[in-house]
Amino acid sequence: MSEKAIFAGGCFWCMIQPFDTQPGIQSVTSGYTGGHVANPTYEQVLSHTTGHTEAVEIEFDPTVISYEKLVEIYWQQTDPTDALGQFEDRGDNYRPVIFYINEEQKKIAEKSRKALQESGRFTEPIVTTIEPAAIFYPAEDYHQDFYQKDPERYKDAHINRANFIEKNW
Repeated sequence: MSEKAIFAGGCFWCMIQPFDTQPGIQSVTSGYTGGHVANPTYEQVLSHTTGHTEAVEIEFDPTVISYEKLVEIYWQQTDPTDALGQFEDRGDNYRPVIFYINEEQKKIAEKSRKALQESGRFTEPIVTTIEPAAIFYPAEDYHQDFYQKDPERYKDAHINRANFIEKNW
């Protein structure tokens, strides 16, 4: 038994490891979603002409890890107050989005966003959007499991995010 979740939070390289290392995660795939071009390439998405956002699609066993827990992990990987990208990654293809697959996921995401806003953890408004899932296109192979394939480059790409997480969570 498995379910899927889709999250966008800046560079997908940095979004894989926090989910991949959790029990109950069957796969985490880097890819593109939310755009209007079929089968976009990385270069096309970077051109800001396809409407896609870099995202991760997570296949998980809900008897081991809940969607609520995945949303909680998601918040701890992003700056939910920055709608124009994440950390050093700027532009609409890096915007923070929770893409829901069904109404239950939508309710969970909205409740979680409201709780985060009301928590006072951030002084700026929470601007992460919650949108219906669109077709998810897996990214090219060299983007998959990047944190394992190129740990030094991953560490360099992840430093600003890691500092933000340490400061805010």
